[in-house]
Amino acid sequence: MNEEKNSNDFEKKHTNLGKKISLSIIAILIVLGIFIFILGHQYVKESLKPLNPKDKELIQVQIPMGASDKKIGSILQESKIVKSGLVFDYFVNSHNYSGLKAGYYELSPSMSLQKIADKLKKGGTAQPLQGKYGRLLVREGDNIDEIAQSVDQSSKYSSDDFKNLMKDKDFLNQLKNKYPTLLSSAFKAKNRKYMLEGYLYPATYNSQKNVTLKQIVNQMVAKTNYEFSPYFKEIKKQNLTVDEAITLASFIEHNHVDKKDQEKIAGILYNRLNSNLPLEVQSSIRYANGKVSGQKLSKKDYDADTPYNLYKNTGFPPSAINNPTVKSLDSVLNPKDMTTFYLAYSVNINNKKVKYYNSDKDVDDLIGNDSVMR
Repeated sequence: MNEEKNSNDFEKKHTNLGKKISLSIIAILIVLGIFIFILGHQYVKESLKPLNPKDKELIQVQIPMGASDKKIGSILQESKIVKSGLVFDYFVNSHNYSGLKAGYYELSPSMSLQKIADKLKKGGTAQPLQGKYGRLLVREGDNIDEIAQSVDQSSKYSSDDFKNLMKDKDFLNQLKNKYPTLLSSAFKAKNRKYMLEGYLYPATYNSQKNVTLKQIVNQMVAKTNYEFSPYFKEIKKQNLTVDEAITLASFIEHNHVDKKDQEKIAGILYNRLNSNLPLEVQSSIRYANGKVSGQKLSKKDYDADTPYNLYKNTGFPPSAINNPTVKSLDSVLNPKDMTTFYLAYSVNINNKKVKYYNSDKDVDDLIGNDSVMR
């Protein structure tokens, strides 16, 4: 009897010990799992940040044709641009960055993953960027006066050289003959500040010492033709000229807002055109008067007798006011919320939030306010 009792006690103790060991192992595994999760989460979080915010050095990187997102991430990690190629691959896929392009890029460890992905989405140069002169960046929404400054800084040519070439009739006619579908409607417009405004696509160009200024501009116009030509048929279908579509795109580009707001702003521009109302785009007045974005406009500016004054004149101005991207052109051709019949909008310069209005009266009190623009 005692032996049986002792046996049961032993089995009970053994079972309890087994349970304790099992529970201890489970607890250890849970703690280990949480620890690994926290470490992994922290690693991903840190990898999403710039590798070194203080390191502004530009490093040349070549992305080969057909490289996968995973391969691109690996190249960026090996080039010491990002902390983790795997995290970069995760980032571009989770943020729907499809179609990253081949080419030569100059990237910095101080850039965020979003900025790097944006650059890879736009495309690089076909040739290496080397030497003091070798890379000339046209930023999104730059106008010709701003590009002239970049030419002065990033090539052997001066800003005056560039501006003079922008008025060289023989050169301009050569470009027109080379790209008739792209440029013909622009050449029909009168009183343009610059014939090629809107046609120098935002990208990085080869500006090495052996490259002529005409060749640099040819690169820009060729890039514009390449990016915009898939839209020519749709532009015609919507009863617009190429120049009109690019002009509307330049208004949208100026605001630097997201795609959804771009499409809604396009709808407002069409609503005003269809109602024979002045477009009332402040940035067009700034362009005519040489004022920078956000710079306060005076009553004299609003009363200025210029075809770029879209408060006094209906319809289109003589030209675009900057050089837009294909994203803005696509928004022009795919406007949204036109049936809501918004007629005005304002953009907060600080946070890029857009407000929409059904009448001009609702936005009139914002005119001249440094915190908004249209």
